[in-house]
Amino acid sequence: MDHRDEFISEAQEIIDGFGRDLLVLDATLKSRDGNRGPVQVDPEIVNDTFRAVHTLKGLSALFGVARMSTLSHHLEDLLDDLRLGRVELEPKVLDVLFRAVEVYGQILSALRAGEPEPQRAVEELLMSLDGAVSRGAGTASNPLADYDLDPGLLGVLTEYEEHRLRTNLAQGVGLYVLRVKFDLLTIDGALDGLKTKAKPHGEILTYLPSGEPGDPDTIELDVLLASRQTLEVLRLELEAPNIQIRPVPRRVTKTPPAPPLVESEPPQTVYGGMEPRPRKTHLPSAPMADEPPETPIGGAMVRKPSKAEEEQAEGNAQVGFGLSIRGVAQTVRVDIRKLDHLMNIVAELAIVRSALQRMTDRVRADPELRSLGLEMHRLSRSLDRHLGDLQGGILEVRMVPLGQVFDKLARVVRQISREHDKDIHLVITGAETEVDKLIVEELSDPLMHMIRNAIDHGIEQRKTRLARGKPEVGTIALNAFQKGNHVVIEVEDDGAGIDEQKVLTQAIRRGLVTEQEAATMLPRDVLAFVFVPGFSTKEGVDELSGRGVGMDIVKTNISKLGGVIDVQSEPGTGTKMTVTLPITLAIISALVVVVAGRRYAIPLASVLEALVFEPWALRTIEGREVMSLRGQTLALCRLEQLFGLPSPVTEELARRFVVVIGAGAQRLGCVVDQLIGQQDIVIKALGKSLESVRGFSGATELGDQHVGLVIDAPALIEEAFTTSDGRHAGRRAGSEV
Repeated sequence: MDHRDEFISEAQEIIDGFGRDLLVLDATLKSRDGNRGPVQVDPEIVNDTFRAVHTLKGLSALFGVARMSTLSHHLEDLLDDLRLGRVELEPKVLDVLFRAVEVYGQILSALRAGEPEPQRAVEELLMSLDGAVSRGAGTASNPLADYDLDPGLLGVLTEYEEHRLRTNLAQGVGLYVLRVKFDLLTIDGALDGLKTKAKPHGEILTYLPSGEPGDPDTIELDVLLASRQTLEVLRLELEAPNIQIRPVPRRVTKTPPAPPLVESEPPQTVYGGMEPRPRKTHLPSAPMADEPPETPIGGAMVRKPSKAEEEQAEGNAQVGFGLSIRGVAQTVRVDIRKLDHLMNIVAELAIVRSALQRMTDRVRADPELRSLGLEMHRLSRSLDRHLGDLQGGILEVRMVPLGQVFDKLARVVRQISREHDKDIHLVITGAETEVDKLIVEELSDPLMHMIRNAIDHGIEQRKTRLARGKPEVGTIALNAFQKGNHVVIEVEDDGAGIDEQKVLTQAIRRGLVTEQEAATMLPRDVLAFVFVPGFSTKEGVDELSGRGVGMDIVKTNISKLGGVIDVQSEPGTGTKMTVTLPITLAIISALVVVVAGRRYAIPLASVLEALVFEPWALRTIEGREVMSLRGQTLALCRLEQLFGLPSPVTEELARRFVVVIGAGAQRLGCVVDQLIGQQDIVIKALGKSLESVRGFSGATELGDQHVGLVIDAPALIEEAFTTSDGRHAGRRAGSEV
């Protein structure tokens, strides 16, 4: 992985985290429920967004990505104003911040493709940022004068700490000082424990040494806590032998106001030829993110050492004057192409393992070589076990949570709902469900189309929802869970649902089905028309939908991933789309079969069962062969006929088999000549010249110099249930399954 790829990977992680924090702020903003007044946000979330952009600014400057660095610099100004209360959190401000996430993504995409950075998009966003920052005028009141606070403490507060202190006092929150005594060797862990214990009861604003002499092995700190709890509750919850709590009293007479704002222009770096604007800060100026604030000890200003500095000093003391260069990161980034290469090697080893097993069986069959055969068998078992561990390890490395896609979809929902004046609540469950990295990447567009379709066709306008007795805010639920070797993703809305009669009318108009056939179609078959290319029931065309493109792309892309999509809808209640996908496409277990002398592999995840083919059990319904399986009708497909291959034997002379495959709710029995057995395979693409061939997802090596095609079960079922003229009437036979 070169430096550019490393930058893109790290920057993408930072941007994704930035986007997640913005979604939390957006949820906080929506939680007001129409209440007036400023929004109370978690200051740690705002700080996280500021730190993310600050890190991104330095990272992009280091790698020479000028426009990203310039954008981050201006974005940092807005976030600084937001966390210091100079700008109020409101929808317009969040719109600008969410737009920044999109522009960041455009910059990374251009960098990955070797194209110029999107200059126009960056310039437009910079204008929006300047407008948002300029609205943050105004001066705050000075509630500090009402409290008997130590001037030494006020003198070392950073600008942000002073802002949090003023904010809490303006809201009527009480102030308390915790005098704590900790052992010097455990100071870091003890402070973290105190912060965790105090968080449910208030906000720790700052801490500094008390300045009183004591045991040289311990340190006393004064911790400033803002809390709405009473002194009795805080003493009950927090007080201990080494922790004493006292309230900060109010003054009888007010003190002079705090020092006014003064101009301070610290040295700043100019990125991309754009001059950063001057900043106004309180003196003393706030330290950088990696510099701890200064503390008065013995009349002199001394910085409180950070945890990193203490660890560095301890390391230096142990090795003399040498410096430690040991890294602390426990993760590495790996290009997915390298994992693909390793998986291909595992596949080759699997073929060698199969050949070794066959050779072992031949050796063991020879009485004179029995002892050698037993030893070869033990080695073969050991190879099989270790190869399985290697395969599982590589697959585990490839797995990533679906939350990577769901977070992006949450931003899409917010943007589209605001553009089309619809209030939508997105509920996400199962974001921790893991799938193959390649599947996650290819899943983004289909899910986005489904979300767009739900917003446009599903969720009604506010007045319509209220008239139908529904909540004004629509809901889209995104759920994921693992089911065997598959992952199921559900997209459900509480909108208007799909009008089946309207779908049928449009299908008849387009000649997809006759009126006679439409009269006997099941609801599931009617809803399947929404995936036909160019099919749309929307009469008007807008920016979001109505052109008949989208749902056919969804089905095509899902099929390419070896998955299947099913739709259920109830008019007036909502629509639910269910996507079923394999967990990984890297290496799968398959059933190897023989059809007309040729070997094929059927993914084992799609195989339900296999049974002996009994010609006497055949029946014919509407020209299609079927058989009865445990009281249900199973449609049959002779693969040699579907593939256009000559059958080498007759049914009277050979024992044949039926392999039952399934995709979603549909079932199909495939008639094959032989069952070879189960085998782990790696699917290879067929290439551009053959990628349009339906029914196959690729090819694989099966050992003994044999190459077999891998059957795409969902596509095969669809092909088998479609009549020669392209209509869907043939689905009626399969629908009885």
